[in-house]
Amino acid sequence: MEDQSLHLLQRLLTAAAPSGHESAAAQVWLAAAQSFADRVHVDVYGSAYAWLQGGSLRVLLSGHIDEIGLMISYIDDAGYIAVDSIGRWDAQVLVGQRVRILGRQGELVGVVGKPPIQLLRPEDRGRASTLEELWLDIGARSREEAEALVRIGDVAVIDAPLHELLARRIVARSSDNRVGAFVVLEALRLLARERADVTVAAVATSQEETTHAGASMATFHVEPHISLVVDVTFSSDSPGADKKMLGNVQLGGGPVLSRGGANSPVIYDLLVAAAEQQGIPYSVQVTPHDTGTDADVTYLSRSGVATALIGIPSRYMHSPNTMVDLDDLTYTIKLIVAFVRMLSNNLDLCPYQVGTPPAIEQPAFAAQ
Repeated sequence: MEDQSLHLLQRLLTAAAPSGHESAAAQVWLAAAQSFADRVHVDVYGSAYAWLQGGSLRVLLSGHIDEIGLMISYIDDAGYIAVDSIGRWDAQVLVGQRVRILGRQGELVGVVGKPPIQLLRPEDRGRASTLEELWLDIGARSREEAEALVRIGDVAVIDAPLHELLARRIVARSSDNRVGAFVVLEALRLLARERADVTVAAVATSQEETTHAGASMATFHVEPHISLVVDVTFSSDSPGADKKMLGNVQLGGGPVLSRGGANSPVIYDLLVAAAEQQGIPYSVQVTPHDTGTDADVTYLSRSGVATALIGIPSRYMHSPNTMVDLDDLTYTIKLIVAFVRMLSNNLDLCPYQVGTPPAIEQPAFAAQ
Protein backbone atom coordinates (compact mmCIF):
# COMPACT_ATOMS: atom_id res chain seq x y z
CA MET A 1 0.00 0.00 0.00
CA GLU A 2 1.37 3.40 -1.00
CA ASP A 3 2.37 5.95 1.63
CA GLN A 4 -0.28 8.42 0.47
CA SER A 5 -2.91 5.72 0.85
CA LEU A 6 -1.78 4.90 4.38
CA HIS A 7 -1.89 8.59 5.25
CA LEU A 8 -5.45 8.82 3.92
CA LEU A 9 -6.48 5.77 5.94
CA GLN A 10 -4.97 7.27 9.09
CA ARG A 11 -6.84 10.55 8.59
CA LEU A 12 -10.11 8.75 7.96
CA LEU A 13 -9.79 6.53 11.02
CA THR A 14 -8.96 9.38 13.40
CA ALA A 15 -11.81 11.70 12.33
CA ALA A 16 -14.78 11.78 14.73
CA ALA A 17 -17.87 11.04 12.61
CA PRO A 18 -20.72 9.12 14.26
CA SER A 19 -23.92 8.36 12.35
CA GLY A 20 -25.71 11.53 11.29
CA HIS A 21 -22.56 13.60 11.84
CA GLU A 22 -20.19 12.22 9.18
CA SER A 23 -18.82 15.49 7.80
CA ALA A 24 -15.32 15.33 9.37
CA ALA A 25 -14.54 11.97 7.77
CA ALA A 26 -16.50 12.64 4.57
CA GLN A 27 -14.56 15.82 3.86
CA VAL A 28 -11.27 13.90 4.13
CA TRP A 29 -12.68 11.30 1.71
CA LEU A 30 -13.91 13.92 -0.75
CA ALA A 31 -10.65 15.87 -0.72
CA ALA A 32 -8.81 12.69 -1.76
CA ALA A 33 -11.42 11.88 -4.42
CA GLN A 34 -11.13 15.29 -6.05
CA SER A 35 -7.59 14.51 -7.20
CA PHE A 36 -8.74 11.83 -9.68
CA ALA A 37 -12.55 11.56 -9.95
CA ASP A 38 -14.48 13.09 -12.84
CA ARG A 39 -16.87 14.70 -10.36
CA VAL A 40 -17.65 14.63 -6.65
CA HIS A 41 -20.65 15.79 -4.66
CA VAL A 42 -22.56 15.37 -1.40
CA ASP A 43 -26.22 14.59 -0.80
CA VAL A 44 -28.54 16.21 1.74
CA TYR A 45 -27.87 13.54 4.39
CA GLY A 46 -24.10 13.62 4.13
CA SER A 47 -23.13 10.72 1.86
CA ALA A 48 -20.14 11.57 -0.36
CA TYR A 49 -19.92 10.59 -4.05
CA ALA A 50 -17.07 10.24 -6.55
CA TRP A 51 -17.63 9.25 -10.20
CA LEU A 52 -15.69 7.85 -13.13
CA GLN A 53 -17.76 8.27 -16.28
CA GLY A 54 -17.73 5.40 -18.73
CA GLY A 55 -20.19 3.13 -20.49
CA SER A 56 -23.90 2.54 -19.98
CA LEU A 57 -23.47 -0.11 -17.27
CA ARG A 58 -23.35 1.61 -13.87
CA VAL A 59 -21.49 0.10 -10.91
CA LEU A 60 -21.87 1.37 -7.35
CA LEU A 61 -19.04 0.78 -4.86
CA SER A 62 -20.12 1.67 -1.33
CA GLY A 63 -18.68 1.63 2.17
CA HIS A 64 -20.28 3.44 5.08
CA ILE A 65 -18.26 6.24 6.62
CA ASP A 66 -20.14 6.62 9.92
CA GLU A 67 -19.30 4.98 13.23
CA ILE A 68 -21.16 4.17 16.43
CA GLY A 69 -21.25 6.86 19.10
CA LEU A 70 -23.26 8.52 21.85
CA MET A 71 -25.78 11.38 21.88
CA ILE A 72 -26.39 13.71 24.81
CA SER A 73 -29.97 13.33 26.05
CA TYR A 74 -30.02 15.19 29.40
CA ILE A 75 -27.84 17.37 31.66
CA ASP A 76 -28.61 17.36 35.39
CA ASP A 77 -28.23 20.21 37.86
CA ALA A 78 -24.74 19.03 38.89
CA GLY A 79 -23.50 18.98 35.28
CA TYR A 80 -23.53 15.22 34.74
CA ILE A 81 -24.58 14.17 31.24
CA ALA A 82 -26.91 11.33 30.28
CA VAL A 83 -26.52 9.78 26.83
CA ASP A 84 -28.32 7.55 24.36
CA SER A 85 -26.56 5.22 21.96
CA ILE A 86 -25.88 5.86 18.29
CA GLY A 87 -25.76 2.34 16.93
CA ARG A 88 -25.34 -0.83 18.98
CA TRP A 89 -23.11 -0.68 22.07
CA ASP A 90 -22.14 -3.25 24.64
CA ALA A 91 -22.33 -0.99 27.69
CA GLN A 92 -19.47 -2.93 29.34
CA VAL A 93 -17.16 -1.58 26.62
CA LEU A 94 -18.03 1.99 27.62
CA VAL A 95 -17.27 1.76 31.32
CA GLY A 96 -14.28 3.94 32.26
CA GLN A 97 -13.63 5.18 28.70
CA ARG A 98 -12.68 8.68 27.68
CA VAL A 99 -14.91 10.27 25.02
CA ARG A 100 -14.56 13.12 22.53
CA ILE A 101 -17.70 15.26 22.51
CA LEU A 102 -18.44 17.39 19.45
CA GLY A 103 -19.56 20.40 21.44
CA ARG A 104 -20.57 24.03 20.91
CA GLN A 105 -17.00 25.29 20.61
CA GLY A 106 -15.35 22.20 19.14
CA GLU A 107 -14.25 18.91 20.63
CA LEU A 108 -13.86 18.40 24.36
CA VAL A 109 -12.95 15.36 26.44
CA GLY A 110 -15.17 13.69 28.99
CA VAL A 111 -15.18 10.37 30.82
CA VAL A 112 -17.82 7.67 31.17
CA GLY A 113 -18.73 7.51 34.83
CA LYS A 114 -19.82 4.59 37.01
CA PRO A 115 -19.40 3.99 40.75
CA PRO A 116 -16.12 2.18 41.53
CA ILE A 117 -16.37 -1.47 42.45
CA GLN A 118 -15.58 -0.72 46.10
CA LEU A 119 -18.82 1.27 46.36
CA LEU A 120 -21.07 -1.26 44.62
CA ARG A 121 -23.30 -3.52 46.67
CA PRO A 122 -22.07 -7.14 46.62
CA GLU A 123 -25.07 -8.26 44.56
CA ASP A 124 -24.27 -5.59 41.91
CA ARG A 125 -20.58 -6.34 41.47
CA GLY A 126 -21.11 -9.17 39.00
CA ARG A 127 -24.04 -7.56 37.21
CA ALA A 128 -23.61 -6.04 33.76
CA SER A 129 -24.03 -2.29 33.57
CA THR A 130 -26.66 -0.72 31.34
CA LEU A 131 -26.23 2.46 29.34
CA GLU A 132 -28.96 4.12 31.41
CA GLU A 133 -26.82 3.69 34.55
CA LEU A 134 -23.76 5.40 33.05
CA TRP A 135 -23.07 9.10 32.58
CA LEU A 136 -20.54 11.47 31.03
CA ASP A 137 -18.46 13.72 33.26
CA ILE A 138 -16.73 16.71 31.66
CA GLY A 139 -15.66 18.16 34.99
CA ALA A 140 -18.50 20.70 35.10
CA ARG A 141 -19.74 21.92 38.48
CA SER A 142 -23.27 22.79 37.36
CA ARG A 143 -25.80 22.47 34.56
CA GLU A 144 -25.00 26.02 33.46
CA GLU A 145 -21.28 25.32 33.22
CA ALA A 146 -21.91 22.18 31.17
CA GLU A 147 -24.48 23.85 28.88
CA ALA A 148 -21.94 26.54 28.00
CA LEU A 149 -20.01 23.79 26.19
CA VAL A 150 -22.51 21.10 25.18
CA ARG A 151 -26.14 20.91 24.09
CA ILE A 152 -28.83 18.26 24.07
CA GLY A 153 -28.29 16.29 20.85
CA ASP A 154 -24.52 16.82 20.69
CA VAL A 155 -22.63 13.63 19.90
CA ALA A 156 -19.51 11.86 21.12
CA VAL A 157 -17.16 9.05 20.14
CA ILE A 158 -14.65 7.05 22.18
CA ASP A 159 -11.34 8.89 22.54
CA ALA A 160 -9.16 6.02 21.28
CA PRO A 161 -6.16 6.54 18.97
CA LEU A 162 -5.21 4.44 15.96
CA HIS A 163 -2.38 1.97 16.63
CA GLU A 164 -0.48 -0.40 14.37
CA LEU A 165 0.24 -3.74 16.00
CA LEU A 166 2.29 -6.72 14.82
CA ALA A 167 1.87 -8.35 11.39
CA ARG A 168 0.42 -5.24 9.67
CA ARG A 169 -2.64 -5.25 11.88
CA ILE A 170 -4.22 -2.04 13.11
CA VAL A 171 -6.77 -1.17 15.78
CA ALA A 172 -9.08 1.85 15.68
CA ARG A 173 -12.49 2.69 17.06
CA SER A 174 -13.83 3.59 13.57
CA SER A 175 -12.53 0.64 11.53
CA ASP A 176 -16.23 -0.27 11.25
CA ASN A 177 -16.60 0.86 8.58
CA ARG A 178 -14.22 3.65 7.67
CA VAL A 179 -11.99 0.94 6.16
CA GLY A 180 -14.79 0.04 3.73
CA ALA A 181 -15.12 3.66 2.62
CA PHE A 182 -11.34 3.73 2.18
CA VAL A 183 -11.32 0.53 0.11
CA VAL A 184 -13.94 1.71 -2.40
CA LEU A 185 -12.16 5.04 -2.84
CA GLU A 186 -8.79 3.36 -3.38
CA ALA A 187 -10.38 0.99 -5.90
CA LEU A 188 -11.80 3.99 -7.76
CA ARG A 189 -8.39 5.68 -7.75
CA LEU A 190 -6.77 2.63 -9.37
CA LEU A 191 -9.61 2.38 -11.89
CA ALA A 192 -9.01 6.04 -12.80
CA ARG A 193 -5.47 5.15 -13.95
CA GLU A 194 -6.76 2.59 -16.45
CA ARG A 195 -10.43 3.13 -17.18
CA ALA A 196 -12.88 0.26 -17.33
CA ASP A 197 -15.63 0.21 -19.97
CA VAL A 198 -18.34 1.00 -17.43
CA THR A 199 -19.40 3.95 -15.27
CA VAL A 200 -18.33 3.60 -11.64
CA ALA A 201 -19.50 5.57 -8.61
CA ALA A 202 -17.87 5.20 -5.21
CA VAL A 203 -19.98 6.36 -2.29
CA ALA A 204 -19.12 6.86 1.38
CA THR A 205 -22.57 6.31 2.84
CA SER A 206 -23.99 7.91 5.96
CA GLN A 207 -26.07 6.44 8.79
CA GLU A 208 -25.43 2.72 8.24
CA GLU A 209 -25.19 2.11 11.97
CA THR A 210 -28.67 3.54 12.58
CA THR A 211 -30.98 3.56 9.54
CA HIS A 212 -29.17 2.51 6.30
CA ALA A 213 -30.61 5.75 4.94
CA GLY A 214 -27.42 6.83 3.17
CA ALA A 215 -27.21 3.62 1.16
CA SER A 216 -30.88 3.77 0.26
CA MET A 217 -30.55 7.33 -1.03
CA ALA A 218 -27.27 6.64 -2.83
CA THR A 219 -28.64 3.60 -4.65
CA PHE A 220 -31.75 5.51 -5.73
CA HIS A 221 -29.58 8.38 -6.99
CA VAL A 222 -26.89 6.39 -8.84
CA GLU A 223 -29.36 3.87 -10.31
CA PRO A 224 -26.68 1.16 -10.52
CA HIS A 225 -27.05 -2.13 -12.31
CA ILE A 226 -24.41 -3.66 -10.00
CA SER A 227 -23.42 -2.78 -6.45
CA LEU A 228 -20.53 -3.97 -4.31
CA VAL A 229 -21.07 -3.18 -0.64
CA VAL A 230 -17.87 -3.31 1.42
CA ASP A 231 -18.09 -3.64 5.21
CA VAL A 232 -16.21 -5.31 8.02
CA THR A 233 -17.32 -8.78 9.07
CA PHE A 234 -16.60 -11.12 11.95
CA SER A 235 -13.46 -13.23 11.84
CA SER A 236 -13.50 -16.69 13.38
CA ASP A 237 -9.84 -16.85 14.39
CA SER A 238 -10.14 -15.63 17.97
CA PRO A 239 -10.75 -17.75 21.11
CA GLY A 240 -14.27 -19.10 21.35
CA ALA A 241 -15.34 -18.13 17.82
CA ASP A 242 -17.79 -20.52 16.19
CA LYS A 243 -16.65 -21.50 12.70
CA LYS A 244 -19.91 -23.35 12.11
CA MET A 245 -21.72 -20.02 12.36
CA LEU A 246 -19.08 -17.62 10.98
CA GLY A 247 -17.20 -19.79 8.49
CA ASN A 248 -13.42 -20.10 8.39
CA VAL A 249 -12.56 -16.39 8.30
CA GLN A 250 -9.02 -15.33 9.18
CA LEU A 251 -7.36 -11.94 9.51
CA GLY A 252 -4.97 -11.78 6.57
CA GLY A 253 -7.05 -14.35 4.66
CA GLY A 254 -8.41 -11.88 2.13
CA PRO A 255 -11.92 -10.58 1.46
CA VAL A 256 -15.00 -12.49 2.59
CA LEU A 257 -17.65 -13.14 -0.06
CA SER A 258 -21.23 -13.52 1.16
CA ARG A 259 -23.74 -15.98 -0.26
CA GLY A 260 -27.50 -15.80 0.22
CA GLY A 261 -29.93 -13.05 1.14
CA ALA A 262 -29.13 -9.81 -0.63
CA ASN A 263 -26.33 -11.32 -2.70
CA SER A 264 -26.69 -11.90 -6.44
CA PRO A 265 -25.46 -15.37 -7.46
CA VAL A 266 -24.27 -13.89 -10.76
CA ILE A 267 -22.09 -11.29 -9.04
CA TYR A 268 -20.83 -13.84 -6.52
CA ASP A 269 -19.64 -16.13 -9.33
CA LEU A 270 -17.94 -13.21 -11.10
CA LEU A 271 -16.16 -12.20 -7.89
CA VAL A 272 -14.93 -15.76 -7.35
CA ALA A 273 -13.68 -15.87 -10.95
CA ALA A 274 -11.85 -12.54 -10.52
CA ALA A 275 -10.27 -13.69 -7.24
CA GLU A 276 -9.07 -16.97 -8.70
CA GLN A 277 -7.75 -15.38 -11.89
CA GLN A 278 -5.76 -12.85 -9.86
CA GLY A 279 -4.62 -15.28 -7.16
CA ILE A 280 -6.40 -13.30 -4.44
CA PRO A 281 -7.21 -15.32 -1.30
CA TYR A 282 -10.81 -15.20 -0.11
CA SER A 283 -13.25 -16.94 2.19
CA VAL A 284 -17.02 -17.37 2.19
CA GLN A 285 -19.71 -16.55 4.74
CA VAL A 286 -23.38 -17.41 4.42
CA THR A 287 -26.16 -14.85 4.88
CA PRO A 288 -29.36 -16.81 4.25
CA HIS A 289 -31.51 -13.99 5.61
CA ASP A 290 -30.55 -10.32 6.00
CA THR A 291 -26.90 -9.25 6.13
CA GLY A 292 -27.13 -6.48 8.74
CA THR A 293 -25.37 -4.11 6.31
CA ASP A 294 -26.17 -1.53 3.64
CA ALA A 295 -26.58 -4.41 1.19
CA ASP A 296 -30.02 -5.04 2.68
CA VAL A 297 -31.43 -1.80 1.25
CA THR A 298 -29.18 -1.61 -1.81
CA TYR A 299 -30.45 -4.70 -3.61
CA LEU A 300 -34.11 -3.66 -3.14
CA SER A 301 -33.78 -0.29 -4.89
CA ARG A 302 -36.10 0.41 -7.83
CA SER A 303 -36.57 -2.89 -9.74
CA GLY A 304 -33.57 -4.53 -8.06
CA VAL A 305 -29.79 -4.19 -8.10
CA ALA A 306 -27.38 -7.11 -8.59
CA THR A 307 -25.55 -6.76 -5.27
CA ALA A 308 -22.69 -8.45 -3.46
CA LEU A 309 -21.48 -7.93 0.09
CA ILE A 310 -17.70 -8.09 0.47
CA GLY A 311 -16.48 -8.39 4.05
CA ILE A 312 -13.17 -7.37 5.57
CA PRO A 313 -12.28 -9.72 8.45
CA SER A 314 -12.22 -7.98 11.82
CA ARG A 315 -11.94 -8.69 15.52
CA TYR A 316 -13.56 -6.81 18.43
CA MET A 317 -16.25 -5.07 16.36
CA HIS A 318 -18.09 -2.15 18.00
CA SER A 319 -15.30 -1.51 20.45
CA PRO A 320 -12.54 1.12 20.76
CA ASN A 321 -10.13 -1.38 19.19
CA THR A 322 -11.69 -2.98 16.12
CA MET A 323 -8.80 -4.85 14.50
CA VAL A 324 -8.22 -5.35 10.77
CA ASP A 325 -5.27 -6.51 8.67
CA LEU A 326 -3.83 -4.08 6.11
CA ASP A 327 -3.22 -6.97 3.73
CA ASP A 328 -6.96 -7.66 3.66
CA LEU A 329 -7.60 -4.07 2.58
CA THR A 330 -5.09 -4.47 -0.24
CA TYR A 331 -6.60 -7.81 -1.33
CA THR A 332 -10.10 -6.33 -1.35
CA ILE A 333 -9.05 -3.32 -3.40
CA LYS A 334 -7.37 -5.62 -5.95
CA LEU A 335 -10.45 -7.83 -6.15
CA ILE A 336 -12.80 -4.91 -6.80
CA VAL A 337 -10.54 -3.48 -9.51
CA ALA A 338 -10.21 -6.88 -11.22
CA PHE A 339 -13.97 -7.46 -11.03
CA VAL A 340 -14.87 -4.07 -12.52
CA ARG A 341 -12.39 -4.53 -15.37
CA MET A 342 -14.09 -7.85 -16.24
CA LEU A 343 -17.44 -6.15 -16.84
CA SER A 344 -18.98 -5.30 -20.19
CA ASN A 345 -21.91 -3.05 -20.97
CA ASN A 346 -24.00 -5.94 -22.35
CA LEU A 347 -23.57 -8.16 -19.28
CA ASP A 348 -26.70 -10.18 -18.47
CA LEU A 349 -27.30 -10.06 -14.71
CA CYS A 350 -30.31 -12.38 -14.53
CA PRO A 351 -29.61 -15.74 -12.84
CA TYR A 352 -31.47 -17.72 -15.53
CA GLN A 353 -33.04 -17.21 -18.96
CA VAL A 354 -36.57 -17.50 -20.26
CA GLY A 355 -36.96 -20.60 -22.40
CA THR A 356 -38.18 -24.16 -22.47
CA PRO A 357 -38.00 -25.56 -18.94
CA PRO A 358 -35.81 -28.59 -18.46
CA ALA A 359 -37.52 -31.94 -18.59
CA ILE A 360 -38.29 -33.32 -15.18
CA GLU A 361 -38.05 -37.06 -14.89
CA GLN A 362 -41.14 -38.51 -13.34
CA PRO A 363 -40.53 -40.71 -10.31
CA ALA A 364 -41.22 -44.37 -10.79
CA PHE A 365 -43.63 -45.85 -8.29
CA ALA A 366 -43.78 -49.53 -7.52
CA ALA A 367 -46.96 -51.25 -8.65
CA GLN A 368 -49.35 -51.82 -5.81
